[in-house]
Amino acid sequence: MKFTDYCLSSEGADVILATSSDENYPPENITDGRSETFWTTTGMFPQEFIICFHKCVTISKLTIQCYLVQTLRIEKSVAKEPVNFEQCIEKELQYKEGELQIEEFSFPEKQATYLRFIILSAYDAFVSVHRVIAEGTVLDISAQS
Repeated sequence: MKFTDYCLSSEGADVILATSSDENYPPENITDGRSETFWTTTGMFPQEFIICFHKCVTISKLTIQCYLVQTLRIEKSVAKEPVNFEQCIEKELQYKEGELQIEEFSFPEKQATYLRFIILSAYDAFVSVHRVIAEGTVLDISAQS
């Protein structure tokens, strides 16, 4: 079985909400598939962003590449709109000066149409999110109706 990264704009993923916006570091950078580009927060916490898949996907592993994030909560929704989120994980991330934080989360096949990432606290006034990778398989919802 081939796994796909569903958090890529080329796979149809969109960042539909971000609590901060800087024209030089827009939220779309999270889904461009490149670690060199990033979205940055612009101040107070919590900060959050929501990725929409436009279809129901089954995720087995989630990876986030970020910088200066201290406490991260990840939630998912299978609704047609970005509502009714359920918490998947909340974790304190380790930080090393000058190094990108790369956190991997394995799930027992979580289904989602939306993922919400809430940065509850940080090691500094600003954080950056470089990339989110959601590995999994597409669920054929037409077969369920």
